[in-house]
Amino acid sequence: MPKMKTKSSAKKRFKVSATGKVMSGQAGKRHGMIKRTNKFLRNARGTTVMSEPDQKLVKRYMPYDR
Repeated sequence: MPKMKTKSSAKKRFKVSATGKVMSGQAGKRHGMIKRTNKFLRNARGTTVMSEPDQKLVKRYMPYDR
């Protein structure tokens, strides 16, 4: 049986933690920072844990990162 391929777009955007949770970058920080509040920018630093339904979808794209 051949190995399943990991989606290249998923491996670039997501990381699976040691406990199996999917980490992703914060949304809303690509452009337009001048109109965002400082509080929003502060809170949107780093990465965040995705919601459960989204995690299931991403894990389907990354079969060997469980």
